[in-house]
Amino acid sequence: MPDTQTVASPNSGTPLVKVGEHTTTATSDTSTKKVKVDRKAVRRAQNEEYLKNPNVKAFLYMIGKSEGGDYHAKYGWTPGDTRWVFTDESTHPGAGKGGHTTAAGLYQINKAAWTEHGIKAMGLDDFSPHTQDLIAVEDLRVHNVLNPIIAGDIKPAIDKLKPHEWVSFQVHGFATLNAWFVEGGGGAK
Repeated sequence: MPDTQTVASPNSGTPLVKVGEHTTTATSDTSTKKVKVDRKAVRRAQNEEYLKNPNVKAFLYMIGKSEGGDYHAKYGWTPGDTRWVFTDESTHPGAGKGGHTTAAGLYQINKAAWTEHGIKAMGLDDFSPHTQDLIAVEDLRVHNVLNPIIAGDIKPAIDKLKPHEWVSFQVHGFATLNAWFVEGGGGAK
């Protein structure tokens, strides 16, 4: 039976995940061994663990509400409008309304962020809802805001992200964003 207990680094709080098995070598074998660590798999597994945290899930819910999107929305989409939706999840859908931005999905992830946070960081190459969730977690991680979010202290995270990541945070006041965080199951500080 697999061990389902999450273990975190005592220094950083980063979830530690099992990514491989090893066997022992006889003591009489003195040859050099190489061990290759799949860093993308490690990063993806750690982000999967972060995704299980209720406050992280609630923060993602808040981002989705703030962006007003849907997992299958391209930039320019509004509820009921089928012109700016996509169904092919095998890759990033590309530019939306007006052709000026590639922001798409629930978190309005542009193609550059998809490439950097999805493909390069975690080896993901599709644009499924779960991939979008993992990319959003990676974005939070890259901006070093996961710890306050996990602690339920979302204001510093919002303040750090709103100038350049999710500019929709500039449209909605903190009270509204916090209400969505709580509605999504988050424990506000």
